[in-house]
Parts: sequence; C-alpha cells; structure tokens
Amino acid sequence: MLDAVWLVPALPLAGFLVLTFGGRRLREPVAGWLATVSMVGSFVATLGVFLALVGRPAGDRRWVTTLFEWVPAGDLRVDAGFLVDPLSVTMCLFITGVGALIHLYSIGYMHGDDGYRRFFAYLNLFAFSMLVLVLGDNLLLTFLGWEGVGACSYLLISFWFTDEANATAGKKAFVTNRIGDWGFMVAIFLTFFTFGSIAYVDVLDTTAAGTVATSTATVIAVMLFVGAIGKSAQFPLYLWLPDAMAGPTPVSALIHAATMVTSGIYLLTRVNPIIADAADWVPTLIAWTGAGTALFAATIAVAQRDIKKVLAYSTISQLGYMFLAVGCGAYVAAVFHMVTHAFFKALLFLGSGSVIHGMNGDQDMAHYGGLRHFMPVTAGTFVVGWLAIAGVPPFAGFWSKDEILAFAWNESPLLWAVGLVTAVLTAFYMTRQVVLTFFGRGRFADPRPAEVEAAWETRLAEADATVEAAEQKVAVETDNGQSAEGLESAEQALAAARVEQATLRAAADVRPEPSGLALEAAPDVGPVADELPDEVAVRAEHHPHESPRSMTFPLVVLAALSVIGGLVQLPFSSTTKRLEHWLEPTLFHNEAHLSIGASTLWILAVVAVLGGAIGIGVAVAAYAARRVDHQLFEQPVLADAWRLDRAVSRFMGGPGRTGFEAIARFDEAVVDGAVDGVATLVRKEAGLLRRFHNGMVRTYAVGIGVGAVGLLAWFLSRSSF
Repeated sequence: MLDAVWLVPALPLAGFLVLTFGGRRLREPVAGWLATVSMVGSFVATLGVFLALVGRPAGDRRWVTTLFEWVPAGDLRVDAGFLVDPLSVTMCLFITGVGALIHLYSIGYMHGDDGYRRFFAYLNLFAFSMLVLVLGDNLLLTFLGWEGVGACSYLLISFWFTDEANATAGKKAFVTNRIGDWGFMVAIFLTFFTFGSIAYVDVLDTTAAGTVATSTATVIAVMLFVGAIGKSAQFPLYLWLPDAMAGPTPVSALIHAATMVTSGIYLLTRVNPIIADAADWVPTLIAWTGAGTALFAATIAVAQRDIKKVLAYSTISQLGYMFLAVGCGAYVAAVFHMVTHAFFKALLFLGSGSVIHGMNGDQDMAHYGGLRHFMPVTAGTFVVGWLAIAGVPPFAGFWSKDEILAFAWNESPLLWAVGLVTAVLTAFYMTRQVVLTFFGRGRFADPRPAEVEAAWETRLAEADATVEAAEQKVAVETDNGQSAEGLESAEQALAAARVEQATLRAAADVRPEPSGLALEAAPDVGPVADELPDEVAVRAEHHPHESPRSMTFPLVVLAALSVIGGLVQLPFSSTTKRLEHWLEPTLFHNEAHLSIGASTLWILAVVAVLGGAIGIGVAVAAYAARRVDHQLFEQPVLADAWRLDRAVSRFMGGPGRTGFEAIARFDEAVVDGAVDGVATLVRKEAGLLRRFHNGMVRTYAVGIGVGAVGLLAWFLSRSSF
C-alpha cells in the first residue's frame, strides 16, 4: 500500500484538472461533489498508507519512493519523490480528513455563487499543494508545495476580486509571504553547499550524527525559522493573516486549520536535528517569538467585533503556542496541538460561516444575539469548539495546551507565565464571542428601532407592575389573616403574574433588539407573542436560520473530534502517549523530556484550568450578567490591533515607498545601466567592425596588406632586439 502513496496528492490534482478543463458542463452541485469525492478518496488512500506504516516496526517506519529524476544539474541531482514516515502521514491524515469536511461544507455555503466551479478547483489545488509540501522527500519539493499554497491562498483570499478590498488582501498575503520565502530559499542554498544534497534523508541523518558545525547549523536554522514565521503568521510577519478573512469562510477554515499556516510548524519539526545542533539561542528565539506572538494576538482578539477576525487572531495566538513548544524541544506537543487545533479551529470557522450564512452575510457580532434559538446545531457544535479552545477538560484542546504549558514551565517559569496569561485571555475572548453570538437578546436590524424598543419597555413595565401589585395583595391578605381563601387567591394571582413576567423576559432575551423577527419564531416564547403589540411582532424579510445538512454534518463530525482528539496523547503513562511513540522515529532523539514531578504537573494543570475559569467568568460577568463594564476590554487601541498594521501601511506608503523607489532608480541606473552599457558598447564596436565586413574584395585586400605590414614590423622589432 505504501507504493500507492502517489494517489494521496494525485486525486486532488485530478479534481483540479477536471474542474479547470471540464467546461461549463460541470455546474453546481456536480463541481462541488466532484471536488469533495476527490478529497475523500485522498483521505481513504492516506488511511491505507497509515495502516501499512503502523504495521511496521518503529525503526522501519521511514520509506522513500522516487517518482522520477527531476533536476539533473551538475552536482545537484534532485529526484521528485515522497517521504512516508509518521510525521508526513500524520499531516496527510488531518489535511485530507478535515479538508474533505471543508469541501463538503462548501457545497452548501457556496450555493448560487457565480464562481462555484472555480472555487472548488482552487480548493483542490490548495490541498494538492499542501500534500506535496508535507510528502516531499527533499527541501526543493517542499518549497514547490510551499509556493503552491502561497499562490492558492492569493487566489482564494481574493476570490471575490471585484471587491478592491478582497483583491488587496490577497496581494498583501502574497507579498508578505515573500519575505519568509526568501529565508526558506537561502536555507535551501546553504543546505546544498553544506551537505551536497537537499534530500531530507541525507541532510537529517548527517546532522543527527553530529558532523555539522554549530555555526553552519545556526545559520540554516535561522533562515528556516524566517520562512516558518512568514507562512505561519508569527510576529512580525503576521499582518497578512487577519486580512485573509476577505475570502469565503471555507477558505479561512482551510488556511487556518488544515493547510497553509501549519506549514511552518511542520518545517521546523521536520528539520529538528538542525535546530538541535544550532546555537542555544536559536531555540530560545523560537520559543519567545511564539510566546510573545501568542500573547500579543490574544490581546487583539479581545476587542474584535468581526466574528472571523476574532478567530483569525486566535489562530495567530494558537500558532504561537506551537512555536513555543518547538522552541522548548517539545515537538510532539507542537504536533499534538496542531492536530487538535485543526479540529476545533475548523469547527469554529465553519460554525462562524454557518452564522454568517444564517445572518445573510453579516459578520458583526454586535448584530447577533440569541441565535441558539434559531441555529441549534450550529450553536451546540460551536460551544464544543469554544470549550476545546478554552482548555476545558476533557476536551481535546485542554490536553494539547496543557502539555505545552508543562514544557514551558520546564524551560522557564516566565515562558509558562506568558502562556498562562494567553490561556486566560483565550478563554475570555472565546466566551465573549459565544455570548455575543448565541446568547442574550437578539440585535438584528430593524427600520423602526425606537418604536419597537418603546413597545418592549412598556410591556415589561406592565408585567413588573402586575407582579408588584400581586405581591402587595399577598402581603395584605397575610397581615389580615382573616380569609384563607383570599390569601390562596392572592398567591395564585401572584404565581400567574410571575409566570407571565418570566415568560415575557424569556421572550425579551430572544427578541430582536431592535426588532427584526417575529417572536413566535422563538421556541420558548409561547403564547405571549400573540398578546404583544404589533410593533413588536414584526417579521423581517430575512431572519436567522439553520444551515443545510451539507453544512451542519461537518460541524457535528468536527465537534466529535474536538472532544475525543486528545485521546491520542494522554499524560497518564507511557502507554497512553500514543502520538509520542508514533512520532519517535522522526525526532532523532531530540524530543525534550520533562524534569518535573507528577505533583508539579497536576498543580500546573489545576492552575491552567482555574485560569481558564477566570477568563470565562469575567466574560460572562461582562457580556451576559452585565456586572462588569465590557468597554473596559474593548479599547480602541486593541480593536485597531495596536495600530501596528496602520503604522506599517503608512510606512510602506510613505518613507518605505520613497526608499523603494530610490532603490529602483539605483537598480535601473547603475545595475541595469552597467549591463545595458556593456551591451551598448559591444553593439557599437560591432558597428565599427561591420564597416570592414562589407563584401568588397578591395577592403579585404587592404586589411590583409595592413596586417602583413604589421606582422613584418613586429618580427623586425623582435629581431633587432
């Protein structure tokens, strides 16, 4: 079955080619199902490869297949081949598995879009590029996939390119990633000059043997790190990822969960022997870059109103956790969190897409509220994703995040503290998102907000007054104590008034604020809706609604994976650390080991859970109970991403542009001038020589004569000397 590994990337590629050249006959929904089936087939092929590999002894779980000779150029000989080992197969499993669910989801999400077929063609190409990236047996083939996902991200982020903002976001992603790509290219050149090969087997085995100079390994590791922070959106090259939300939501899920942003983590994990041989400050740099980025992005997510922007900065933050793990030498923890993150982040993004679909394209959480009544499947699965990313046990995110925090403590208590604060902020902003979206009062658009609000306040005031009067009546009857029947009647009236008050307040929790939806659409409003003023019971032309099954089924599957995903790496004993044993052959004994006791691990876990509980509690107090002013957390500087994006834009449009134009002029005048000047000089000299090559015999005779005289004079001068 290992020989059939070529099917894993070939099926998405075939889907792309058929969709691209199939013509208009492949219309909706055939195009969507074709792309989805190709991804499902790729997942099945990956399962076959996984089963074949897992049946081998641990020391024999590395297999290389050569497809053809790719680059025969002097000393550089590069074959196009695939490296099948536990790391690449793990990547392929969640790329194809989660990718197939995203494809299925997109069938319903992209319904009616003019670019339906083009969208699915791009999705298939994206998956193919990512699979080439993780399966490539050498750095150059990995770089080919690396550039492929970069190009596909540009195509998909700017998918609705008629909107200038979307086109700009695509260009921003493409250009920003070029900086990281430069680092990766330099690393490839240095690797070839050092090892005489760029094949992983040659490079990593040689490095693991300890025969590479520390200085050389350091330079290569730093260049690979530059490439990784570009593709995985770490500070300072994170600016492209929030703007990547311009594309359709399934694209966001694919980029953030299953493909592009995990590339950097994969690359650093793959080359772990080089990082291990580098200077000690290199892993420290990686760890602190990840920790700082995680905290930085979490502070921004706290104040975002766009439902997808919250998740975008959340992705940057969670990727920071993975870089923190890599810097601590906890490669298994990094891969573990990458896998669990793929589950719950895909769930959250697809859930947000379901909300946007149900809210007719509105992404502002300020316009949501109470959506659990109208989108129960979306709300229920989104809550699972929230609990997973918030680190609530026993959900998958708890186990992976907790393992990273343990290694951070093992490395430096200060690193652990940064990670813990990030975890608290994560629990806070995700709870805020859930409360604003699915709980509380509806805040849908209405042409008559003032009248509707006044009607609601009047009706609630009447209910409160009725309860107050009934309470006074009961008090009077109790004081008199003369008639048991009178007291019983008063108590019954009070109970009825309280029921009506509670029911009305329940209706108020889901009523549009301002109105935009008839109250009878809310399942727990009951008959009260029939008694409300007409100004309140107004049905808007569009209203929140649950998504079709093609969209909700992937949510249910991802929710299940977000619950059970942590079972692959439980910290209780060596037998429960299945992922660690599985990945061991790819880590060359470079995996760090905890030097802290079991009691310390339990204390760290309890502290992390309590921190998450604090974050959840503060968010509930601010946005649900309204006991804390929520504006304390929604500072303009945080909502504006610390104004760094704005500062970079101003620099690039001002001094940066001036400097780049000066460099361009220098390049044109000096560099191009030198090259063009040589060409001009040769052309002029050729023009002079052309005069003597005119085809006339007398001209050639004169030339021969002059040459003969010159030679004779030279011989005579030599003789006289």
